[in-house]
Amino acid sequence: MKHIFLLLFFCGCVSAGFSQQITCSPKDKAAVENKLAEIDGMYNGNFGKTMVSVGKTFMKTPYVAKTLEIGDTETLVVNLHGLDCTTFVENVLDFSKLLRQEDLSFDAFIKNLEVIRYKDGELEGYASRLHYFSEWIANNAEKGLLKDITGEIGGTEITKDIDFMSTHRDLYPFLADDMNYSKIKASENYLNNQVICVLSQEEIAKNEHLIQSGDIIALATSINGLDVTHTGIATREKDGRIHLLHASTGSMEVEVSKKPLAEYLKGIKSNTGIMVARPL
Repeated sequence: MKHIFLLLFFCGCVSAGFSQQITCSPKDKAAVENKLAEIDGMYNGNFGKTMVSVGKTFMKTPYVAKTLEIGDTETLVVNLHGLDCTTFVENVLDFSKLLRQEDLSFDAFIKNLEVIRYKDGELEGYASRLHYFSEWIANNAEKGLLKDITGEIGGTEITKDIDFMSTHRDLYPFLADDMNYSKIKASENYLNNQVICVLSQEEIAKNEHLIQSGDIIALATSINGLDVTHTGIATREKDGRIHLLHASTGSMEVEVSKKPLAEYLKGIKSNTGIMVARPL
């Protein structure tokens, strides 16, 4: 009942097209408005550096898993108080876009978030969410929001069976619904016919000079059925090296990796390399 109340509570706060699809508490709406005030004036003409500046305003924000798995139906969840690695990247990209658009309004934030999070920019149920990050990159590239530059910086094309969600159905409450399950299976079948480009673990250090602050970094994995296990934002720090700005499952908060990206990744046994997407 709480979530129903929240959906109805905000009917008058956003445009009619969104009114029945949003889960956002008064506290979360206030957090968005406070963030909009905090970042006002932060855009300096360099979108990548703006991404890092905005991202660092989230430092120390708690890592919280499954923040989008709320209620019985898919809604556009607004939550800045707890972020997982993907919602961190989505929110940073959203706020950075608002700065460039010069529209620091809650309504614009909501519209951008739907565009970024869902296939072809439209929320049409659970399966419309971009669950697999390689598809997140590809679909947002089709929207003109970013470009997959992995191949340009030394990456090579690979294929992999993607079926983790359907083969671990019990981990995803929404997949108890047979319709959701069949749609996710269809998405996985589509992804299995697509190549993805990965810069291998061994090639990262010598190619990191081609990575820019603000690039979106996705960690490719050897885990069966998965394409990507983690994501964050590249930031070139005072040591001249690329580090990872991310919602960390280690420290359980948003941080900049203490080690440069290439060295940080060596501590992750299942990591095989990275995908790199540059916001446009």
